[in-house]
Amino acid sequence: QVQLVESGGGLVQAGGSLRLSCAASGRTFSSYTLGWFRQAPGKEREFVAAIHWRGGITNYADSVKGRFTISRENANNTVYLQMNSLKPDDTAVYYCAADDSTRWRWPLMPDYDYWGQGTQVTVSS
Repeated sequence: QVQLVESGGGLVQAGGSLRLSCAASGRTFSSYTLGWFRQAPGKEREFVAAIHWRGGITNYADSVKGRFTISRENANNTVYLQMNSLKPDDTAVYYCAADDSTRWRWPLMPDYDYWGQGTQVTVSS
């Protein structure tokens, strides 16, 4: 069983930055593909970014490319999401997720086995 705990959310003005962290339990963290997702009020949960277990390859939603950066520290069992140039449209609850299947393709949302409880990010205009 893997537990994920997010932190780092908060209120920030448009144009500002936040860094989200997600600490994971589990002995095989380096073999997880890790993702960040978000859900705004009244909207479906959507993909934000992912970092593959193999080689640290990254993948981003078009809406955040060039502004957000996902990274991981396997030694600390932690994945980060650095968010710059934040916009009011980025307001949402942000979730981290882990896929421990060591699949080669990028996991789809249903493929993620473990989810954190979420952290609120609010961007004021």
